[in-house]
Amino acid sequence: MGAPARISSSAQAAPSPPSAPRTKPALAKTKPALAPEARVDINHANLEELLNVPGMTPSWAGRIVRFRPYRTKQDLLDHGVLPSDVYDRIKDYIIAHRDPE
Repeated sequence: MGAPARISSSAQAAPSPPSAPRTKPALAKTKPALAPEARVDINHANLEELLNVPGMTPSWAGRIVRFRPYRTKQDLLDHGVLPSDVYDRIKDYIIAHRDPE
């Protein structure tokens, strides 16, 4: 009979317990929000102006125009005009100015 096989020290180590899932650190915003006067007014902008908003598509711009007027830009969510993922993409680029009463 031959010599017993050598077992490496790494094979003898007990398996390590599964580690807790890592969470991603919160990402800082890379782009500051536009100044209010530089934002696109969802109550008065035409389709072409709305399409200049980053992340805006022709269908979403059409819905914004169709369901006017808005008291605040939050109305886009509250009235089901846009889904939250689209709103989150464009919210820093839009504003809702009301007509003087």
